[in-house]
Amino acid sequence: MPSQAEQAHRWRLSGQVQGVGFRPFVYRLAKRHGLKGWVRNRVGDVEVMAQGQASALDAFGTALIDAAPPLAKPRLVASDSVPPASVTDFSIESSLERETAHIHVPPDYFTCHECLAELNDPADRRYRYPFINCTQCGPRYTLIARLPYDRMNTAMSGFELCETCRAEYEDPLDRRFHAEPVACPVCGPRLWFHPWEGEGPHDTSEALARCVAALREGRIVAVKGVGGYHLMCDAGNDPSVERLRAAKPRPHKPLAVMFPIRGGDGLDAVRQAARLRPEEARLLSDPVRPIVLVQRRPGAGLSAAIAPGLAEVGAMLPYSPLHHLLLADFGGPLVATSANISGEPVLTEQTDVETRLAHVAEGFLHHDRPILRPADDPVYRASAGKARPLRLGRGCAPLALKLPFTLSHPVLAVGAHMKNAIALGWQDRVVISPHIGDMGTPRSLMVFGQVVQDLQSLYGVEAQAVVCDAHPGYATTRWAEDCGLPVTRVFHHHAHAAAVAGEYPLEADRLVFTWDGVGYGEDGTLWGGEALLGRPGAWHRVGRMRPFRLPGGEKAGREPWRSAAGACWETGLAWPHCPEDTALLHQAWQKGLNAPQTTAVGRLFDVAAALTGLVARASFEGQGPMYLEAALDGPEPPVPLPLAKDQQGMWETDWQPLLRHLQDRSRSVGARSASFHASMSLALLAQARQIRDAHDIQHVGLCGGVFQNRALTEGAATLLAENGFVVHLPERIPVNDAGISFGQIIEYGATAGDRGTGNRDSDRGI
Repeated sequence: MPSQAEQAHRWRLSGQVQGVGFRPFVYRLAKRHGLKGWVRNRVGDVEVMAQGQASALDAFGTALIDAAPPLAKPRLVASDSVPPASVTDFSIESSLERETAHIHVPPDYFTCHECLAELNDPADRRYRYPFINCTQCGPRYTLIARLPYDRMNTAMSGFELCETCRAEYEDPLDRRFHAEPVACPVCGPRLWFHPWEGEGPHDTSEALARCVAALREGRIVAVKGVGGYHLMCDAGNDPSVERLRAAKPRPHKPLAVMFPIRGGDGLDAVRQAARLRPEEARLLSDPVRPIVLVQRRPGAGLSAAIAPGLAEVGAMLPYSPLHHLLLADFGGPLVATSANISGEPVLTEQTDVETRLAHVAEGFLHHDRPILRPADDPVYRASAGKARPLRLGRGCAPLALKLPFTLSHPVLAVGAHMKNAIALGWQDRVVISPHIGDMGTPRSLMVFGQVVQDLQSLYGVEAQAVVCDAHPGYATTRWAEDCGLPVTRVFHHHAHAAAVAGEYPLEADRLVFTWDGVGYGEDGTLWGGEALLGRPGAWHRVGRMRPFRLPGGEKAGREPWRSAAGACWETGLAWPHCPEDTALLHQAWQKGLNAPQTTAVGRLFDVAAALTGLVARASFEGQGPMYLEAALDGPEPPVPLPLAKDQQGMWETDWQPLLRHLQDRSRSVGARSASFHASMSLALLAQARQIRDAHDIQHVGLCGGVFQNRALTEGAATLLAENGFVVHLPERIPVNDAGISFGQIIEYGATAGDRGTGNRDSDRGI
């Protein structure tokens, strides 16, 4: 029986509280404060009942939030006094499954310092074990079959714990208490190596040694990691890197490099090859362990074929114990690019990788811990003083955000065609999936369908409506039309603008510049250089770039010379150095055959890349703009661009004066690039000032793939701030099309009627 002086209290905590060692933390905390009671998982939440002296309960309740484990992000949902119960101790009770879901699915975590120390300790029983983990590290999202997060519900269910591991797993005072992926060399997953010819070893240590030997020989090895396979080779070996490029094929697109941990902060090896900004150094060491774009040092030992034509390299640190062992044993940086057919999701299965990449890999390092769903590495770039995601993935996704409204029913947003990621919204929550890929292949569509099902299953939410892009030709649009649910179409650039608004909610109207490649616009033309005024659900186009027609239509996306030719024809300017015979193409363009009109700033960057002679034909999306930025040699003065209202009353910037400047071979390519970037930043400011004068707005958002360009973004943001504007640039979600699904949810939820009636089967805007 409870003593008369005892009080009892119950807490319910949501947020990131499962898969992060929160229950054993609560257990130890209760013991420290002399409390009785229990802690248990609910479906996505943790519930705590504690009983004891009032002062101890107060201190305990505060510490639940303030002293939580490093990976935990608890949020107090409820806190109530309850009648004392007949409890004699504090215990960890079984999970509750049959309840309304408040689920937070944890991402995959990097190897913590405690496990890393054990990994390198010859006296530890997990010495050099490639699958070491605890409650503070290891895979989560990629091995969770369903919730609650218990071992039986993960890909580890087939590995029966040995006596020693079970003792740790069942001891609330051990840091491996209910660490669901826990294992050791006796009972856990193992490695084996499949060489380019003959049989390889199935012993974990020998397999690792053979893999390292192959890498030292200059071989390309497919290595199974946390969320999929990497193609790895010596980052300093030119023939190896060039052979990888030729076989994949990936002639120019930059390759990520994984560096060994060295020095006090682990970054000395990266610093030998790159110059790090403070925000880049912080991000490299962040628990997410993303790929970070950093300025490379010339002649620092990396192959020139890693990122040809670019001044940056994508750097990352090892994040799994297997990667730590590989990098330490190899003794230098390794190329670590996704093992996939370019544009598709990363491969996760042994049979697939050996079949589909047999022409690339010269050896395979496999393991038998299943990967239930792919998760590619996230990519970040520092811009305007902060690290910003270009791609969400392993370690940071699924990304859960709070909505600025409450949805009346669950909604699935299927995103864009390129850089696809999907979003699931319900109540006041939205979850954005890891990067899926470009939706032009059967495998991409298969993984897309899997992620659609997975998100709903994991979070216990069934979508009742679908939001898609307005473009009728997108694979995601066709999927939405065939799924059997009510469909709402959202224009591409409205979704971009809404994504900024969703991350930075305001009551007032704002101006958002949505600059990217091309997207389907309200008037049926290809937008991409728009200034949108308003708020989600009520955007009005008030500015744009001068439109021009693209000869060859979609081909212009991979052939910048077409955009350059179209811009020159539009203005009557000659281009004597055009690399193609364009007589027939010009005739088709004049007749309007396969020559759609666009305002896209992304295509203007292609114009600049082609006219300066940098890129006439691109082997990957964005190559022209990336090379143009890499060539910058400044500062250089801008070329003033005329700004006037068009017949529809929109402010239109005329880029024509740039064309002669870009062809001026008396100036260096770097100088011409610098002037082009400065001109575009100044043109953006000029539109913003005119629109502010007419509409009294102060807040300006920047969104769309063009704002991945740091020179343009920082130049525009600086000018805007100097002129009294408040600038919003996405920080949680990618600024490119990977953020479209989030913007689709925001646009959907902001439309009148959604929050009350649930009546949403219109095709708004079409």
